[in-house]
Amino acid sequence: MLNNLTGWHAVLILVVILLLFGAGKLPALAKSAGQSARILKSELRDGATAPTPAPDAPSAATAAPSTAADASADPQPRVSSTPPPPSTA
Repeated sequence: MLNNLTGWHAVLILVVILLLFGAGKLPALAKSAGQSARILKSELRDGATAPTPAPDAPSAATAAPSTAADASADPQPRVSSTPPPPSTA
């Protein structure tokens, strides 16, 4: 389908793109496309080297139940500094 494209076809396509987007927006469009491609490449590279967690490793929340020693390390409950409301009796 695209085998019959010549240099004149490419020039015509570029002129149509120039008319659609305008000369001022083309550099910004090219810059954002380049940044998107760079971000995609870096994310793919980082994703390929990142280790995957073992499926049978316990999480920190379920690793060990709370013990009495842990309970004694908890701070004292907060006491309100506001006086109690007056009684109506």
